[in-house]
Amino acid sequence: MNPDWNSFLQSRAASFLPGGGETPDCALFDLSHLSLIRVEGEDSRTFMQGQFTNDARDISPEHSQLSAHCSPKGRMLALFRIVERDGAFLLQLPAEVLPGVLKRLPFYVIRSKVKISDASAGLARIGLAGDCAEGLIERAIGACPAETDEVIHRDGVTCIRLGGNTPRFELLLPCDRAPALWDRLAQSARPAATEYWKLLAIRSGEPVVYPETAEDFIPQMANMQRVNGLSFTKGCYTGQEVVARIQYLGKLKRRMYRARIEGVCPLPGEELHSAISASGQGAGRIVEAAPTTGGCEVLAVCEVESHESGEVRLTHAEGPRLEFLELPYSLDASEENNRPKVPRYPY
Repeated sequence: MNPDWNSFLQSRAASFLPGGGETPDCALFDLSHLSLIRVEGEDSRTFMQGQFTNDARDISPEHSQLSAHCSPKGRMLALFRIVERDGAFLLQLPAEVLPGVLKRLPFYVIRSKVKISDASAGLARIGLAGDCAEGLIERAIGACPAETDEVIHRDGVTCIRLGGNTPRFELLLPCDRAPALWDRLAQSARPAATEYWKLLAIRSGEPVVYPETAEDFIPQMANMQRVNGLSFTKGCYTGQEVVARIQYLGKLKRRMYRARIEGVCPLPGEELHSAISASGQGAGRIVEAAPTTGGCEVLAVCEVESHESGEVRLTHAEGPRLEFLELPYSLDASEENNRPKVPRYPY
């Protein structure tokens, strides 16, 4: 994290709304818990096309996408949002995952003209959410993205519209310019803790991979096909054969669900228990968790049959019961190949 930007945020820390309640109607976030990897060079798009789950031809300065890097067994090692800015691609992912990805990805470069580096210190990441967000962004930078995954660039600021029922945006900009924008937005929006941002992501049904869950899920288990993070038509990439075989020849036995749990929030990777589960891998695992009033909301990958039984608990038979909640998208398998069309880069 840039030290000057960090010092500025520390000076404003007293104004942050602590986590644990409902999200404020108009909320401002420091997103420094997310890191950035820069992928650049004349072969960078070809490199991503051969490694990631989504179609890199769909990325443009005006369109971002979710994507994942899988093991040869089709299990997600990392999941990120890809944004094109200043002639390079930025991969945004949890800071905890950064070291492993920076170590692993270069092994696949071989002779390609691609450079991979940590870009986290160069750009500030600011989040804005709530019904106020569109108007504040339009007044601050002169325009606002209208559709999920859409991106606009204005005077050095990159603005991305994220998914979910609550309007949610991310702003990327040079760290030396971030304090002025922060103070302007904070005149109307309440600075809030990272837990609120995670809660909004949970409610949008957006998966995440942490070191504790790396290699636990194939993309379909985490609903990547429902958040436009997985292409079944792009061609080969690492792990693609397994992913395609499950899509076209197999039956998906686990899916990601949203749920509420009473008590303290579990950690990513914690196991689920179901009396009807006969799997040696357990009934499922926690993907993400965030506190809310009187409890915790989670995303969890769970056996479909266990979910349908309605009796799934955390860790063991006496653990807290999961109260399953709605997601903002359908889990109907018949809809899984319906992807929105976006302008394609001339690859």
